[in-house]
Amino acid sequence: MTQGRHESASRCLRACKRKFPILTKFTDLGLAAPLLQAVTAEGYDTPTPIQAQAITPVMQGRDLLGIAQTGTGKTAAFALPILHRLTAEGNHIKTPRGSCRVLVLSPTRELASQIAESFRVYGKFLNLSVATVFGGVSAGPQIKALQRGVDIVVATPGRLIDHLQSRSVRLDQVEIFVLDEADQMLDMGFILPIRRIVKTLSPKRQNLFFSATMPREIEGLAGELLVDPVKVAVTPVASTAERVSQQVIFVPAGLKRALLADLLTDEKMGFGRTLVFSRTKHGADKIVRSLESAGVVSAAIHGNKSQSQRERALAAFRDGACKVLIATDIAARGIDVDGVTHVINFDLPNIAESYVHRIGRTARAGADGMAISFCDRDERSFLRDIERLTRQKVPELQRALPEGAVATADEPRERGPRPNHGRPNQGRPNQGRPNQGRPNHAGKPQRPRQEEGRAPESRGAESRGNEPRGEQNSGSMAGMSFMKRAPHADNGNRPARAEQGEGAGKSGNRPWRSRKAS
Repeated sequence: MTQGRHESASRCLRACKRKFPILTKFTDLGLAAPLLQAVTAEGYDTPTPIQAQAITPVMQGRDLLGIAQTGTGKTAAFALPILHRLTAEGNHIKTPRGSCRVLVLSPTRELASQIAESFRVYGKFLNLSVATVFGGVSAGPQIKALQRGVDIVVATPGRLIDHLQSRSVRLDQVEIFVLDEADQMLDMGFILPIRRIVKTLSPKRQNLFFSATMPREIEGLAGELLVDPVKVAVTPVASTAERVSQQVIFVPAGLKRALLADLLTDEKMGFGRTLVFSRTKHGADKIVRSLESAGVVSAAIHGNKSQSQRERALAAFRDGACKVLIATDIAARGIDVDGVTHVINFDLPNIAESYVHRIGRTARAGADGMAISFCDRDERSFLRDIERLTRQKVPELQRALPEGAVATADEPRERGPRPNHGRPNQGRPNQGRPNQGRPNHAGKPQRPRQEEGRAPESRGAESRGNEPRGEQNSGSMAGMSFMKRAPHADNGNRPARAEQGEGAGKSGNRPWRSRKAS
């Protein structure tokens, strides 16, 4: 299947080359003079393959399907021709109030901010307005900007739908619609919101569709949106950056944090600006705390962080004040930082294509880079999927584990007792004895004994989960070290039970064995 996908991409590339000859200079593309001035000011002279193939058909008003990975320059591939079209058609025309002329949908806030900044940079000699619409910030300034009318809106689907519902914006005036990172939209569950947004767009519009991969659902969505599109495919999905040195370290899950701190503090490894990928938001925060205790300055960026926190972390990473950034896959889609020397996969991704996107954050602009992956026993299958996709074996890096390292017991994939939500022990260590040394009659697990002065747990709370009752007792009731067990007779009935009186039974505080005792 992967081979067929590569052959299809190659056919698209050959057909596009025949119809739209690839030009080697920005000056050959026919862009407006203000755009060429802005591109030159940024130090760009030669377009990337995706730019050389996409700019000409987009300028001609054609729909476009672009398959390109991150870091290939696809933002400029649609930003430059869009700005050219708006200029050619007369940017002096005021956008109707409460509407926009160009709508770009992005999966994350960071990516939306960077796309909007690219439009501002390339269009700085043009009189065009750009606005961002995403969550995590106040909606008031966004509403004011939309009500005035905006030429270009870069938005995430969720907040845009909020504005549509509040009638802060209408999209029937949209001339150009861009869907960026469509495969990531699919992973984040945005396909239905996208279809909902598309229904509000003008039927007479140009559609630009970009995705790093092309799963079946994305092909179906592209078929719905695009009309006779030009297909551009650069860099097959399975190919990794040629200048990235890849290595894997096999390490138990509980020793990953200690190994990461040991690597980052090893001057021989030559770590510069380093991007560390965590599978979960909670795990990213744990890594930051672990590195802080080891004296390594780091910051985390993920969905639970406020927009201001994410922007500060990215700014510190770009400025060099923080050389280590911990990120999840979703948040990392918006990270476009030059000079990343190392990428560390603290957790291997369970989607092989995500590995290609991750390590593509380094070795940009002709530089070299290194990607190191930590692999525990449960991630061996993920590693095999990655090697099958990239069609190359990742060499092992022999690295001795740090001396005196202690395995952590709170890794997310480590199997343990189910957390007791709402139970009084609140995760305190299990200091008691599961069955108090009593024999397990008839092979049944023992019920937890009722302590004095405490109401028994309801049967619904006791039977949560699929664990036997004995295991739940071991992880919850036996761990309540603050409850002192009163002396009792050999038959298990407490003398103190008689002191509770009839009122205890009537009020619902009847002990577990009250029926037997009666």
